[in-house]
Amino acid sequence: MDLHFGDSKPTDDERAAVDALLGPPESSWEGADRSDADLRWAKGGRAARDRRDLLLPGLHAINDRIGWISEGALDYLCRRLTVPPSEAYGVATFYAMFSVKPRPATVLHVCTDLACAAAGANELCAGIEARLGLGSGVSVERSPCLGLCERAPAALAIKAGDPVRTAVSAPATVHDAVLAASAPDSAPEEPAAAMAVPQAGGDELVLLKRVGVVDPMSLDDYRAHGGYSALRRAFELGPAGVIREVTDSGLVGRGGAAFPTGRKWQATASQPDHPHYLVCNADESEPGTFKDRVLMEGDPYALVEAMTIAAYATGAHKGYLYLRGEYPRALARLEHAIAQARARGFLGDDVLGQGYAFDIEIRRGAGAYICGEETALFNSIEGYRGEPRSKPPFPVEKGLFGKPTVENNVETLVNVLPILTMGAPAYAAIGTERSTGPKLFCVSGSVARPGIYELPFGATLGELLELAGVREGLRAVLLGGAAGGFVRPDEMDIPLTFEGTREAGTTLGSGVVLAFDDTVPLPRLLLRIAEFFRDESCGQCVPCRVGTVRQEEALHRIAERTGAAAADDIALLREVGRAMRDASICGLGQTAWNAVESAIDRLGAYE
Repeated sequence: MDLHFGDSKPTDDERAAVDALLGPPESSWEGADRSDADLRWAKGGRAARDRRDLLLPGLHAINDRIGWISEGALDYLCRRLTVPPSEAYGVATFYAMFSVKPRPATVLHVCTDLACAAAGANELCAGIEARLGLGSGVSVERSPCLGLCERAPAALAIKAGDPVRTAVSAPATVHDAVLAASAPDSAPEEPAAAMAVPQAGGDELVLLKRVGVVDPMSLDDYRAHGGYSALRRAFELGPAGVIREVTDSGLVGRGGAAFPTGRKWQATASQPDHPHYLVCNADESEPGTFKDRVLMEGDPYALVEAMTIAAYATGAHKGYLYLRGEYPRALARLEHAIAQARARGFLGDDVLGQGYAFDIEIRRGAGAYICGEETALFNSIEGYRGEPRSKPPFPVEKGLFGKPTVENNVETLVNVLPILTMGAPAYAAIGTERSTGPKLFCVSGSVARPGIYELPFGATLGELLELAGVREGLRAVLLGGAAGGFVRPDEMDIPLTFEGTREAGTTLGSGVVLAFDDTVPLPRLLLRIAEFFRDESCGQCVPCRVGTVRQEEALHRIAERTGAAAADDIALLREVGRAMRDASICGLGQTAWNAVESAIDRLGAYE
């Protein structure tokens, strides 16, 4: 490995940020201020390379302390980990939350994505910029979805320092957003997670039954409401028995792909190669999605317990929880829950005295939608750019660190708890024959009561929107988020199941339901979707890298022209869309055309 370092030196604060994570350097080779005599040979290179996966946490440490990542800081981190600076630069520039150029210590991220755009995000940005003016010491950045869609428009302030401080303003006003940026500690406290659950406390709830009922900071309160009974049941059944229950329940992945969870677990458990890993995908970044955030903020111990069960069933002893970087409160709740579980014997070398060892490590994302794809997520954890891998081999054979890995999102894992407590037959009786169990739906936009709704599979779109209080003048509903499809107001009888939405020519995705009334300009909405995919494409494959740009260009032209010219661009859009769908390496490029296509064909967007 050829390492080329620059002449820039880290500041004392930058060095301290890295050393707080990695410990003090042991030689000049690693950057210690000692004699250059020990630079004549490399020491500890193999051990340092084994810590390559600490590159992303190291970048976070610098960015959190300083607010941006200088050349000197990057070089110092690279010395500590024996990573070529060019590779580390490629990683640092991959994520939207990092900056390799000087910027103020305080960054105010203002969401301009679908729900927030419909709620006046552009006007909010203009008002904030006018209020702050030049030289305010605050960088205002227009951001993709922050996962606060039920409280749109939303803003997140991050003030670098030791410790880093954050504040959320949602629904944001100019005054509140400026206050969050200028004085994060004085900003109003976020509302409880239960405020995002209009059904909170309802007897019919299964997945959300504890949100708003238990204290999310109390392990004892969680146990008093049935917590850890599922894990005890798992130890009674044994790993094979747990997998059998999950398989018989009919549980499928809740992230959109709908792959049978039991089959995935069985395939991982049967691999002879060890160690096995468990990865929880908590990087929900689909515009309009916020269900996992609510679960983590309102019932964090449930996720810790569910991860422990999944790891036990698949023979894993180490779990990684990959969490969105834009979720500071979820991070605090989960760090507390994991520490309490570890202190009380629910994590560690001997879980519940059963002789089974398991622990969880949180890894923070940094603003990259593509890292929701499982293999891109593995690359991110390992310290590489978050680009998807070609399959096969599949993750159950060679996943994280090249070892058998089971990956599930938060909602999928939390479903395992009722499966074990009520039994597979009772769970499978909920919903429909092919889509079993309860499902969480993220409802936002033009509704009176936005939030997370829990309904059994098979309820109709109309029933869901009636609960949320859809407003007058409904123009369209976007199912599945930016990667989903639009449906018309006269299609409210679509059953909310994976098979029902497929038969209706749309998709359920992760459960996003975005309602738009006739005050929302549809062409502007489609253009925002195209901008989102252009920004979020990792650029690895040509169909997606070029196709997302061409899609946005065509939509810009259509907005400015009509008639034959617009027809030519629509034909071009269809050709580009087919190429992306057929040839892109991952789901981002394969679905980037879906929403635009459905708007043209179902809504007559440009007629």
